[in-house]
Amino acid sequence: MKQNDIKDLQNRFKFYAIDIVKFAETLPDKLGYRTVRNQIVRSGPSSAANYRAVSRAKSIADFKHKLTIVEEELDETLFWLEFTVGLDESYREKVKDLWKEGNELISIVVASINKVKK
Repeated sequence: MKQNDIKDLQNRFKFYAIDIVKFAETLPDKLGYRTVRNQIVRSGPSSAANYRAVSRAKSIADFKHKLTIVEEELDETLFWLEFTVGLDESYREKVKDLWKEGNELISIVVASINKVKK
């Protein structure tokens, strides 16, 4: 992957994390939503921070390990988006773009992991 592509992807992760936090700030102050807010504000930005760390991997094994962490954090973020819709179906439209971007980022990460496995 070219350096510009890596920077572009790092920015894409960063803006995804920002969008996740902005979404979390719109959730009501009720127990279930507080749980979602606390979890999603942790996992969304964590995926971005961990993706940034991928570029500093010290070995192929470290690279793969860091990508796996990114995949897990993204997947957790998607879980909390699903959970939000489970609490209130009216959030389905609000999370649609976040869900789509999260899935696209997971696909990119998984493809990178699979490429390293070969």
